[in-house]
Amino acid sequence: MSCRVLFVDDDSDVREAIGQSLELAGYDVTLCRAFIEATDHIGPGFAGVVVTDVRMPGKDGFALLERCLKIDRDLPVIVLTGEGDIPMAVQAMNAGAYDFLEKPCPPKQLLAAIARGWEKRTLVLENRRLKAERDAVAHVRAVAPAEGLAVQMEMVERLLIEGALTDHGGRVALAADALGLPRKTLYDKLKRHGLEPGAFRGE
Repeated sequence: MSCRVLFVDDDSDVREAIGQSLELAGYDVTLCRAFIEATDHIGPGFAGVVVTDVRMPGKDGFALLERCLKIDRDLPVIVLTGEGDIPMAVQAMNAGAYDFLEKPCPPKQLLAAIARGWEKRTLVLENRRLKAERDAVAHVRAVAPAEGLAVQMEMVERLLIEGALTDHGGRVALAADALGLPRKTLYDKLKRHGLEPGAFRGE
């Protein structure tokens, strides 16, 4: 599973420069310029790390940090600021930021912070997947003990997909990340199971 980095900054030059550095380092990068745009990409199983500037028009990086942690309390959020004073650093860390870096941030320092955050994130996601699989298997064994193994495996797979779609409001890209599947593979499985993502959007 590759790491996604959601980078949020209203300065287009900074976005492009850091975005290129991250892509060269092998990350799957999504660039956003504001809070509202960034929240469209975040779900409980977001397979990556969020990096956000503090000063942005409208809702700032602290508001984004708060939203991220409401969606998933274990999501690593790295906060950047050009006004790196101690009170702001303390505020960010007390609010739950994974790390705090001062702009201009040397690329190696940012990459090292992201790598640490991704290492932690992979452990969290793996533990969640294992628990979901155990729960799904236990449920299928309880409700369909007489079914053959192949049928039970299909039922488990469907339960896992439905759970991911529910968690992510029917957004297939985020559900695929949460399941550790390529998007095309998930679309194929949705078709086979007769599942419509729109049914999970809660509208």
